[in-house]
Amino acid sequence: MSNIFKKAVQNSKKEDGFTLIEMLLVLLVISVLIILIIPNIAAQSKNVQETGCSAQVKVVQGQIEAYTLNEGVAPTSIAQLVPDYLNSNQTTCSNGDSITIVNGQAIRE
Repeated sequence: MSNIFKKAVQNSKKEDGFTLIEMLLVLLVISVLIILIIPNIAAQSKNVQETGCSAQVKVVQGQIEAYTLNEGVAPTSIAQLVPDYLNSNQTTCSNGDSITIVNGQAIRE
């Protein structure tokens, strides 16, 4: 009868939780995933800034064309557009590049 009792006691013990090895494996997998994801996030951020800057150059180009229609001559500098056609914060991109006018065209420097 004692063997049956010992087996019943051994089988009734529940092991709750995770072992140290299982926890370390989970941390390893999460670390590898983070290492793989971070460079992609940085690259996407740069790509978004480039797209935003291209859009800003197109806005300035549209305002150059509006100025040319109204004044009869193309502006020679972006400062001529600021009070009436552009806000002062629209003369630079969000990444710090400035927008200038060369031969009636908006370009990013």
